[in-house]
Amino acid sequence: MSNPPASCPDADTLTPMPADLTSLNTFGLAAMAPAYVRVTSLAQLDSLSALVKRYSRVFVLGGGSNVVLPSTVDGLVVHMCIPGIRLLEARADAWIVEAGGGESWHGFVATCLRQAWDGLENLALIPGTVGAAPVQNIGAYGVELDQRFLGLTAWDIVRGASVELSAADCRFAYRDSRFKHDDPGRWLIVAVRFALPRPWRPVLEYPDLAHHAGLAGGEAVSARAIFDAVCAIRRQKLPDPAVVGNAGSFFKNPIVDASRHASLKQRYPGLVSYPQADGRFKLAAGWLIDQCGWKGRAMGAAGVHDRQALVLVNRGGARAADILALADAIRADVQARFGVDLDREPVLP
Repeated sequence: MSNPPASCPDADTLTPMPADLTSLNTFGLAAMAPAYVRVTSLAQLDSLSALVKRYSRVFVLGGGSNVVLPSTVDGLVVHMCIPGIRLLEARADAWIVEAGGGESWHGFVATCLRQAWDGLENLALIPGTVGAAPVQNIGAYGVELDQRFLGLTAWDIVRGASVELSAADCRFAYRDSRFKHDDPGRWLIVAVRFALPRPWRPVLEYPDLAHHAGLAGGEAVSARAIFDAVCAIRRQKLPDPAVVGNAGSFFKNPIVDASRHASLKQRYPGLVSYPQADGRFKLAAGWLIDQCGWKGRAMGAAGVHDRQALVLVNRGGARAADILALADAIRADVQARFGVDLDREPVLP
């Protein structure tokens, strides 16, 4: 991977410049932005809103862990880099913690753990930034972001105004939020607030955690032990983007109604699925893909990881078209065999 664009001085006025985005996306896809700005402070937001009037489209970039970048990203690329982590309030029922949109998500989780602000440990080692986390409503190992979310501050780039949004405003759903649908590129998430529960209780229902050797103590388990277990499990299952380019899970786990699930279960007794509170069932997309024989296979420079069929990888020199062609082939096979549609997680500019 090439080096990221040089840091710009922390000035109020933003000046677009060409930038190589290859090192700013975890797939490692070669990509250029003719116009790129790096937002590092709130003082630059007015300048940003004045600037976007010159461009027909805006693409907000966080940690680059959930995107498939084309060779040229048209329009203005806005890189969110505002830092900061602080405790806002120590309530009897929760720690209220805020983090800047540019903070590393995993770094934020680790900081909270060091401060004994427990509750995010199941979400350890998820790549990306704090500001991007609500967009995807990230989740892992039995916890989703919306379960810990209190509110966020976003900059409405078009109106040039700061907006406070609640969980209801964000319209969270499984790996989804309003930010994926309402004028993508309009909202710059500058800070996110979390309510981390007091007293803390471990969340160990997810099978990988329930059966993990280091978590046999049940209620006596610490948040640090869960954090360490989640990191170990993720490192065992998922490739390090610094070594093998990838965007983590490429497909969402599809959700089907009870009758569809019963039909599939009758035809495929080994079907891996999880009951949902509304009576539907979440299917393991990785199992569906694996059953179609894709694990470890490749199409040119794009491939499927040999330990986790949900992860597509850049085998070296892949472009966005290569990744998307592989994804389309996988989706077609799963649909033909199981009659189930797979939806992509990563976004396209």
